[in-house]
Amino acid sequence: MTSTADLRRTTADAAPPRETTWTALRPLVLRLHFYAGILIAPFLLVAATTGLLYAASYQLENLVYQHELTTRPGSAPLPLARQITAAQAAQPKGTITAVRPAAEPGATTRVLMDTPGLPESTQLAVFVDPYTAEVRGALESYGSSGALPLRTWLSGLHRNLKLGEPGRVYSELAASWLWVVALGGVTLWLARRRRSRRLRGTSGLRRTLSWHGSIGLWAVLGLLFLSATGLTWSKYAGENVDQIRAAFGWTTPKLTASAGDHAAHSGGGHHAAGPAADIDQIAAAASAKGLSGPLEITWPAEPGAPYLVKEIDKTAPTRLDQVAVDPATAQVTGELRFADYPLAAQLTRWGIDAHMGLLFGLVNQIVLAALAIGVITMIVLGYRMWWQRRPTRGFGRPYPRGAWRRVPRPVLVLLVVVTAGVGYFLPLMGISLAAFLVLDALLGLRGRASSG
Repeated sequence: MTSTADLRRTTADAAPPRETTWTALRPLVLRLHFYAGILIAPFLLVAATTGLLYAASYQLENLVYQHELTTRPGSAPLPLARQITAAQAAQPKGTITAVRPAAEPGATTRVLMDTPGLPESTQLAVFVDPYTAEVRGALESYGSSGALPLRTWLSGLHRNLKLGEPGRVYSELAASWLWVVALGGVTLWLARRRRSRRLRGTSGLRRTLSWHGSIGLWAVLGLLFLSATGLTWSKYAGENVDQIRAAFGWTTPKLTASAGDHAAHSGGGHHAAGPAADIDQIAAAASAKGLSGPLEITWPAEPGAPYLVKEIDKTAPTRLDQVAVDPATAQVTGELRFADYPLAAQLTRWGIDAHMGLLFGLVNQIVLAALAIGVITMIVLGYRMWWQRRPTRGFGRPYPRGAWRRVPRPVLVLLVVVTAGVGYFLPLMGISLAAFLVLDALLGLRGRASSG
């Protein structure tokens, strides 16, 4: 005779398992990860490959331009004024905009000039031996980082594939989707690990999945960081980031050389040469305020205006203090300390410099290279999984459709609102997501037509 307890147990065993929110959401996450992996992965692959090349650009730059960047150390450097005179004699058509004194024994002084015919944001860097005033060469120098031609070329390749503004779409698309792919993949991986603990020793599709997920789990924090910092440089999402920073007062402050006071400003520009001044006294005045190399002394935009002297060491600990120095009296008329930046501005600076491989030097570059190799490996494994489970081989069932109907209505509404907000803030991601939905709908219609 069957007892009441046995009857309850039998009924419980026969009842279908209760569906959780994750059970309903999982097919949606799976389909999104699949489409992003197939269609966005090529952009991520290019970004990772070019990023890997850029991570090595600093060592390559020092190697390729060793003659210009280094010299035999001497007993004592000559006055800066004499070094600048030598640079002017070598490039008489150039207008001096700034000078970067040799930061360490064996390094050359870099005199920056505006010369006709250079691209935007580019100056001519004249390299001078600080011990003999010998000019060791001249190279184009790009932006505030002072990137020389090789690093500038690799940077442009990573940012826009050397295609100008249209090419920036690729990098923004990659940065917009990287965090989604990373978080979606980790979520799927952790959920799968809870159901099955024996993936490593298997072969075929499961073994590929095991390596794909394990690498993603180790790299996820780095990938989220690269996505967030990469978006700050993007064209469309970057404009939204700038608006948010301006609204909350998170922009990087700027010491205006014309008045020596503080002004909130996020950009910078080149300055025309001012009147002759005792540049060595200006450097000494900055040194008396605690500024140390590497330094950049920027010429004023207007006659009689202060010179701007700033630290340019973006490694940790960051040294980016600035002072304005009156050329007539060699007195400091204004100061701006990195410690006085808003916390958000400091975090932005550190994030950008870490993304560029500057913040922690060689260690930073090695980590970036490891992340790039990890992304490349995951993409290759992802395409291998797709090939292993393709329908013609009978590997696995198609990812189920119509799963959104099982998602609880409040969760579905929240999901739609969040998706719309993210799509507005990241326009290229919103457009591509809409394209995914259209593609998925067309594939569904084709499947129903073929089965009917």
